Amino acid sequence: MLERGPKVRAPELRGRSWLNTGGVPLSLADLRGKIVLLDFWTFCCINCLHVIDELRPLEEKYADELVVVGVHSPKFEHERDSTALAAAVERYGVAHPVLDDPELITWRNYAARAWPTLAVIDPEGYLVTVMAGEGHAEGLDRLLQELIAEHSVRGTLRRGDQPYTPPPPAQTALRFPGKALALPGGTFLVSDTAHHSLVELAADGQTVLRRIGSGQRGRADGGPTTASFNEPQGLCLLPPEVARRAGYDVVVADTVNHLLRGLRLDSGEVTTVAGTGRLWRTTVDYQAHDALAADLSSPWDVVWYPAAANGSGAVIIAMAGIHQLWWFDPVRRTTGVYAGTTVESLKDGPLPDVWMAQPSGLAVSPDGSRLWIADSETSALRYVENDMMHTAIGQGLFDFGHIDGPGSTALLQHPLGVGVLSDASVLIADTYNGAIRRYDPVTTEVTTLATDLAEPSDVVVVDGQPVVVESAAHRLTRPVAPGVIATVTGQRHRTERPPTYLAPGEVTMEVVFTPPPGQKLDDSFGPATRLEVSANPPELLRAGNGTSVELTRRLIFSDSVTEGVLQVVVQAATCDAEAANPACHLTRQDWGVPVRIEPGAPDRLTLVLRGAPHLG
Repeated sequence: MLERGPKVRAPELRGRSWLNTGGVPLSLADLRGKIVLLDFWTFCCINCLHVIDELRPLEEKYADELVVVGVHSPKFEHERDSTALAAAVERYGVAHPVLDDPELITWRNYAARAWPTLAVIDPEGYLVTVMAGEGHAEGLDRLLQELIAEHSVRGTLRRGDQPYTPPPPAQTALRFPGKALALPGGTFLVSDTAHHSLVELAADGQTVLRRIGSGQRGRADGGPTTASFNEPQGLCLLPPEVARRAGYDVVVADTVNHLLRGLRLDSGEVTTVAGTGRLWRTTVDYQAHDALAADLSSPWDVVWYPAAANGSGAVIIAMAGIHQLWWFDPVRRTTGVYAGTTVESLKDGPLPDVWMAQPSGLAVSPDGSRLWIADSETSALRYVENDMMHTAIGQGLFDFGHIDGPGSTALLQHPLGVGVLSDASVLIADTYNGAIRRYDPVTTEVTTLATDLAEPSDVVVVDGQPVVVESAAHRLTRPVAPGVIATVTGQRHRTERPPTYLAPGEVTMEVVFTPPPGQKLDDSFGPATRLEVSANPPELLRAGNGTSVELTRRLIFSDSVTEGVLQVVVQAATCDAEAANPACHLTRQDWGVPVRIEPGAPDRLTLVLRGAPHLG
């Protein structure tokens, strides 16, 4: 049974409004008798999207006893917009009540520090446990079983009677399309993301010629009516000779399935070409792996990059879920890491050492030498050339806005797509600004070409003109008139999460992790825990940065830097404690903790990866 400890009453749910309840507000009193799972999320965050998908099986399994409540706690300015939140709830198929908390009231009351954070409340209204990050599904399953048994005996569990009210279904040909590909015959192939399918449109960008996929979430291979996808995104047309040898023409990033799929354009036949369907949770290496045996993590875009593989070319994958780029060889059927350490931040340099943050859009320069990247969570435009990564626009995880001018001072807001013109200038789908921006790599100037778009997510250049995937308007559009350029000189934003005040000098940082019920720490493949600490700016820390296996770390702050962000990456490996064939699990979280150094503040920082249950 659960370890007993002092009871803590769960704070009330407070915010601006409710979604998926038919307009009816909810309180904890309304949910008394249910096990309540609060999911603190923000719709830009790939780890939050992973958790939404991890929770689906639990919501179905425990439909009579469990109520999941999403508490939307925004990072970007655009995410504070109630219409944008409603669109995101539909886009990602969120099938439970959602509290809109734009001022982070409930976030603060539950002392959340990271996206995502989960909190479990028992049927009597007491907080059971809090956990950060993803990968908690198995532990939650065991915890729910124990809570159900405990409260069934007490008579405090109320079954049935769910508060979820689905919104009316929308009828559009496309629903939140993600990416588009111009095909040789003049038509467009579009990832119809919320319809879980691919659509070929005529040259007008509107007329549907054919649909590939059943339209239901799934991962089946086969012909156009039997194949299935799960929120597909990126599309890559292979060079003809590579396509002939591979046996298919287009690589599809099947994002929520964590797969790459191959599509034959003539027959519409779909096959799985990379990925196991399991979400990547392991250690980073730069080895080549059998593509069908490799775990992937939310591949968001794909592009053929001729300069990769020492000039032989490869498909580059924007592996948004783990803040990396990967390569894929369709002929050898191998894959591996191309760039990034999995640390979520912004750092340039040699590809194995760089930090990225949810790369979501890829394009290649006309001469094939430069790979352009929309690095969405840092609101950055970055590029790879000669095995080095550079940042053209972008200042970090928490600085964003809509400002034109030199790339060193210009700002974007969560861009998802890029395209390249014949003059090598770059078009950016500046998604949360609703704009198309242009970056000139010669002058480094950033200009605005179009505004008032509904979450543009990709740019395809056709006959020298951009065709834009206007995702939240469910269409392709041509919004840019030749020669039209607007200069935007304002609208700077910075995410202002409440800082954690810490004492000057030496501080002890502890990450709390308690294995879920039925599991124990697993060191059979090496140390069970891993902690990596860095800072932005780097000068914030005089000592304490680096990697270790201990979850307690001595930090020493600089005398001259009084604020910044601690970047903390932690993972813990567990296995089933008593099973004959124990399953292995990896819990992982990246924290970006804003800190402010102030005399008299605490000299201890505690981060909870998973807290011990404290039922009374």
